[in-house]
Amino acid sequence: MPPEVSHSRAPQLTPSVQFSSTAGSDTSPKSGRAARRMKFPGKKLLPALVFILSSLSILRLLKIAITTSHSSSPAAALLSSLQQECSSPSECSKVTSNALGIKSGPHKTSANASLLTPKEFMLLSNLIIRKAPCNLLIFGLQSQYLNLSSINAGGITLFLEDDPYKISETKADSNGTRIYKVKYQVPAKKAYKLLKHARGNPACAPSTSLLQQSTCKLALRNLPQEVYQLKWDVVVVDGPIGDAPEAPGRMSTIYTAGILARAGKTTDVVVHDVHRTIEKWFSWEFLCEENLVSAKGKFWNFRISGQSNSTRFCSSETVHRD
Repeated sequence: MPPEVSHSRAPQLTPSVQFSSTAGSDTSPKSGRAARRMKFPGKKLLPALVFILSSLSILRLLKIAITTSHSSSPAAALLSSLQQECSSPSECSKVTSNALGIKSGPHKTSANASLLTPKEFMLLSNLIIRKAPCNLLIFGLQSQYLNLSSINAGGITLFLEDDPYKISETKADSNGTRIYKVKYQVPAKKAYKLLKHARGNPACAPSTSLLQQSTCKLALRNLPQEVYQLKWDVVVVDGPIGDAPEAPGRMSTIYTAGILARAGKTTDVVVHDVHRTIEKWFSWEFLCEENLVSAKGKFWNFRISGQSNSTRFCSSETVHRD
């Protein structure tokens, strides 16, 4: 509560010095000098007041300028790091627009187009460099992943994307790069029911029938034939968007990546956005903590040995972390 304030009227103050338009009855030099000495402080008061107010205004402007400079420096640093990762002026323009949330035309940028940090991109690029030329499957499409396609020269890079706008805006610059439009039906809000279904249904075990013939609700059965025919060295899961309950979730892509990895020899599966619950749960369930070899930012890298006859994804019970 603010302190109580007395409402009694303060005694009226009268100035100690009164100025008159006439000189008064005493016209002696001495009395004139006294009058001038009394008026002199009043003449100096206005310039001093103006100086103080001006100084305060300047200090406020300096404070605003310093605050604005500090608040804008992280954005400048971000743009600098992003521009180092793009390969052409046009790509840099797109990267910068996405980083600042600027809409390009009527299309609304989707959340799964979020940029990779330098550490995340380094994890992927180093992985592809070690394995190139290789078979690289990527769920999701964005400009930074096209750089991986260039690194994988001589290999096969296949993108699966459900956003027609992103597909129309992307041009594959290599004969070994192919982009397919796919459709995901299951919203993220059904993740828990699907997890219970997979745990209690033998059809979802890793050593059962082929994906296209599977009755497991998590199996993606309508992907391009290449997906099922090739043995994949690296699988990246960064799609579909999965950022809202009604949006398509990544439950099926993580499960399918786990099945595809076990069909090859040794496959690296890299999952993005593992700070989100669905990505975390389904990675622990179908890729397994025992296979986790590295983590950078929002990426987890699992290395899975294939050709196994096990009926379980993980060799031991995993404590799921929130």
